[in-house]
Amino acid sequence: MPPLLLTAHDSVGHIHLIVGSNSIANARSVKSIEVGAKPIIVAPPRAEIHYALMDQIEGGQVKWIKKNFEDDDLTNLGRDELENVVDAVFVTMGGKESLDGPLQIGITTSGKGCKLATRIRREVAALLPQNFGSVVERLGTIRRRIWEEDHRSQTLEDEDDDLPAQKPSFNQLITESDHSVAKTRRIRWLSQICEYWPLRRLASITDSDIDTILQAYSSPSQPSATTQTTTSPLDISSLDLRVRPVPRIILAGSGPGSPSLLTLATHRAIQTATVILADKLVPSPILDLIPRRTPLHIARKFPGNAEAAQQELLSLGLEALQKGETVLRLKQGDPYIYGRGSEEYTWFKEKGFKPIVLPGITSALSAPMFAGVPCTSRGVSDQVLICTGTGRKGKAPEPPAYGEGKTVVFLMALHRIGELAESLITSTVDGEEDGGERRKRDVWPKETPCAVVERASCHDQRVIRSTLEFVVQAVENEGSRPPGLLVLGKACEVLKGRGGARWVVEEGFDGFEGLDDVIGLQIGAGEMREMAAERENAAAT
Repeated sequence: MPPLLLTAHDSVGHIHLIVGSNSIANARSVKSIEVGAKPIIVAPPRAEIHYALMDQIEGGQVKWIKKNFEDDDLTNLGRDELENVVDAVFVTMGGKESLDGPLQIGITTSGKGCKLATRIRREVAALLPQNFGSVVERLGTIRRRIWEEDHRSQTLEDEDDDLPAQKPSFNQLITESDHSVAKTRRIRWLSQICEYWPLRRLASITDSDIDTILQAYSSPSQPSATTQTTTSPLDISSLDLRVRPVPRIILAGSGPGSPSLLTLATHRAIQTATVILADKLVPSPILDLIPRRTPLHIARKFPGNAEAAQQELLSLGLEALQKGETVLRLKQGDPYIYGRGSEEYTWFKEKGFKPIVLPGITSALSAPMFAGVPCTSRGVSDQVLICTGTGRKGKAPEPPAYGEGKTVVFLMALHRIGELAESLITSTVDGEEDGGERRKRDVWPKETPCAVVERASCHDQRVIRSTLEFVVQAVENEGSRPPGLLVLGKACEVLKGRGGARWVVEEGFDGFEGLDDVIGLQIGAGEMREMAAERENAAAT
């Protein structure tokens, strides 16, 4: 692509269409007036107009069209000799990625992709520390006051930090004996920290630091013992302490059991959290990923102690947050599927700490799949219902009514599977009086297929296939292997059956068979490429 050419135009009498009404729109209209153009502002009637721009509008220098911008404005608001096409258009409205203060980021792809330019601008803005516009304003204040003071005392030489390229003297050592260079030490120091300091350290400079910086270097005609030994006006170590990470609480789901099913976000949270509070049923392969340096507390929940254990976790989390820690509340499955995630979110938010919520693969949908049960299958099941077998304070919830095309997944139900099975096949009253009559819930047939799935996606996964009539006896005979769930419906026999037996037991998990080899080959190839790149870099140096 050839280089772009910057050109100058005689704009006298031209129509400049300015979309927006902020400070940039004001600056643009001022420039347009200076060159003899006629600026037209297009902004909604209730738009917030910059005060200086409003003065221009009231003075008749700028015309304000009170409406939202439309593409037709480009061909309707211009000069007659150009068939009403405007001479130039300037868009000054900022999106969500715009920054505050004097900092503005503009990206152009030279007409090759407007949306790509917006994407790049958004990505660049996201990399900057929060409220970085105020940092630019603060550093500009320091720079302006240095120039004002030094010009006032006529001691400042020609040391322009506005130049994008560095002068050969930029990194020159300043000595006390070098009288001419010492005059510019403050502005040189400011230029160097803008060039070399991490942005987060620059962001930690406060208004109270300005006077410290300005007073750090005395005039060369009045040297002091302090200035002779000072290498930086600010204590860098104290600045870095200001940018410590803020306390965070993360509610994350660990999936059904296998570490391979963790999301990348949750895996990163496990590696970076400073305190981890885990549910009792989070499998050990997940817990093995926790770094040894990270304190781990596992919920001490058992019958009759669930509420006390829950409150203990909340208290531990709050205590750690108040110390500035990053707390990971690690749950099984998904935190919002019977994981009390919404309760914990509200609790921590009311204490002043808004949680970050990371989803997990819920066992309610993944466990049936690993057991060969498609929750929906055309012509067999067109509904999926997720229920709990344990209500609040241990009370059994009302079971769902029968539906031929329905697949029901019961979580936290195996410890009371006898009561649950009995309630499903027993006709009971469901709901309140309706028009003087009381409805009866449709019961589930005893021959309805079902499957008990335990420790889904783990190496010791077990599936018990049975019917509603014999599932209780099957669990009693085979024993329990928590965590587990019950799947109910005709979908349980779409892919696999029982062969006429009352129940069959399937041991082990082979859902990732062959996949680990492929992933291993990819990882191995990646490691080889990294090693080769390291060798090339070493050879080059």
